[in-house]
Amino acid sequence: MPEEVLFKFERRMDRTEIADYLRTVADSLESGDDLTLESSGESVTLAPPSRPTFEIKAEREISSSGGPDELGVEFELEWDEGEDGTDGDLHIG
Repeated sequence: MPEEVLFKFERRMDRTEIADYLRTVADSLESGDDLTLESSGESVTLAPPSRPTFEIKAEREISSSGGPDELGVEFELEWDEGEDGTDGDLHIG
């Protein structure tokens, strides 16, 4: 399915700054508020349903130029417009 990017932000920052952003997202989700993302004059507001699909992916991108590999973890919320998510269990330690 084709993808339309509604908002994108990428910047190197301290782990504590990242934790603050994640905490803000968590607080919005817990209270049922919309998520508004803003940066450099761009913004988008999304209204996650009560049960979106939550995906966590840990990945290694192998360098094709012989440089060091890049490790990453992605946290993603997905939902179909008008639908709630599915059941499942997750444990993070």
